[in-house]
Amino acid sequence: MPTPASWAAASSTPGTVKVTYSTGETPASAATRTLVLGGITNGSTAETGYFAQISTYGNVDCATTPLDTGVATFIYATGQAISMTVDPALTFNVAALDASELVNGVTTTVASTDGTIPFGTVTASANSIAAHTLTVTTNAGSGYTVYTRYTQAPTNGSHSITDLATYTNLAPGNFSAAGTEAFGYTTDDTTLSAAGDGVNRFTTPASQFAAFTTTNAEVAHSTAAVTSEATKVAYQIGISGTTPAGTYNNSTVIFTATPAY
Repeated sequence: MPTPASWAAASSTPGTVKVTYSTGETPASAATRTLVLGGITNGSTAETGYFAQISTYGNVDCATTPLDTGVATFIYATGQAISMTVDPALTFNVAALDASELVNGVTTTVASTDGTIPFGTVTASANSIAAHTLTVTTNAGSGYTVYTRYTQAPTNGSHSITDLATYTNLAPGNFSAAGTEAFGYTTDDTTLSAAGDGVNRFTTPASQFAAFTTTNAEVAHSTAAVTSEATKVAYQIGISGTTPAGTYNNSTVIFTATPAY
């Protein structure tokens, strides 16, 4: 159709459209054209064959003087619904840290192991500090929280080490100076979730500690899925000149990682 505007479309029979131009034109004299016929509703039933037949004639009656013809067929296939399942995933590891490691402004004085916090021999002149690295991987869309608690304070006979002053997870503070009996923990996570003194309450300023309790308190948090996200948690213990001699144990620190899907 060298001059598309000269052609007219009309339909007198359902399913048949006649496109005519009384003068006629030679298709070969035109560039490639696209013929679009509006007002036609194509079949749309899945798995059903449809066809379109195109015929050209040398007469506007579209009946006499046939020139060429062709048939195009098409079938709508049923759409393929996609489904899949992704299992929830969580890995949590507590790894040992050596002595002389910096954790939120304090330096460890003893090495931990995977399963123990061996403070060694503690004196009133110097506190003892140990630490672990907590590593979490999860596909939970809303992230995770790691909590800590202890079963009880370190105990020797009838004497238990005093918890750190009145400092709590929501309002941590400076650890007691050497010579004061105290036990507590800190974390280097800057994005905790609970309110209190803020999400960075342990790290701003640095070296803020809280007393352990037997109730879970957060030490690591994320609001999104993570891969190998590491948080360091340190433990500090001090004694006074009157702390009874002996071996203190019967205390276990417990970590719990909870994903949020």
